[in-house]
Amino acid sequence: MSPKKTYGLTFFILLLVLLCCFGINLSLGSVSIPFSKVVSSLFGTSEPDNLSYIILNYRLPKAITAIIVGSGLGVSGLLMQTLFKNPLAGPYVLGITSGASLGVAILILGSSIFGGFLATFLMSKWSLVIAASLGSFLVLLTVLLVANKVKDTMTLLIIGLMFGSLTSAIVSVLSYFSNAEQLQQYIFWGFGSLGDLDWTSIQILCMVYVIGLIGCILVIKTLNALLLGDQYAKSLGVNLKKSRLLIIIATSLIAGSITAFAGPIAFIGLAVPHLTRQLFKSTNHSTLIPAVLLFGAILMLICDSVAQLPSSDYTLPINAITSFIGAPVVIWLLVRKRKMIF
Repeated sequence: MSPKKTYGLTFFILLLVLLCCFGINLSLGSVSIPFSKVVSSLFGTSEPDNLSYIILNYRLPKAITAIIVGSGLGVSGLLMQTLFKNPLAGPYVLGITSGASLGVAILILGSSIFGGFLATFLMSKWSLVIAASLGSFLVLLTVLLVANKVKDTMTLLIIGLMFGSLTSAIVSVLSYFSNAEQLQQYIFWGFGSLGDLDWTSIQILCMVYVIGLIGCILVIKTLNALLLGDQYAKSLGVNLKKSRLLIIIATSLIAGSITAFAGPIAFIGLAVPHLTRQLFKSTNHSTLIPAVLLFGAILMLICDSVAQLPSSDYTLPINAITSFIGAPVVIWLLVRKRKMIF
């Protein structure tokens, strides 16, 4: 069987798995809902009742958010690993999450320091989203300025890590002067959440996600060239500075918007590209990008289903589940294969 046919079959299987995980995610929760009821509610063939209301207004937005978060972080991690040629690079390596965390920390923890304005703004529905977005945007602007000055991508990677350390120091200072209630609110935001988005929020997130995804598609050929080295990419006519900026902007739009709306989601962006490479045995980004989108969405739906603790009123932090499920899988795959495809 030719590689194209093999990948076509694999993509078809992944799509079926995604649909199954999507249906299971809508069925499971504190109230178990029959799969037939889920299908009839989605297609509008059932009578409106409490179960239909739960599916359409709570579980469906959460499942769509999980798909966006998983696929978005997965493809962002793929772009960063290729740009920096580092298997440990993730979507947050440039400090985007750190900037969002700093924005939220100033809003929540800084209200006791900076006065009543922040406390009043904190009551707004969009306050955390706006604060996280502003923090991510400021870090993005700084990274773009640095990227325009620096020629070495490794230097840019180190600068991104330094941004993370700097913002962590500022958050620590704010935490020291905050009370227990403020610290608890900030910690809960740091757990990440897929269930707090309404349809308006999802529409805004989708728009930014699609714009970032278009940027990813535009740099597919550049990403393939970068795998062979910067000098080889230059010989093919690739404008490294322009391409690097486009990759950073696309990654920042996706990862920054996801962090702003769903909080910092761990592990997915780092691990999904590696898991996908183990399955597809390819370095061609025209294959890897759609594969990572599917794989990330599937993994996030599975993690969210587990986090709901079916038939229980408790919901575990999604960050804990992504790391708890994913890390052993990656370790097992790497030990079994004994070689990382990169």
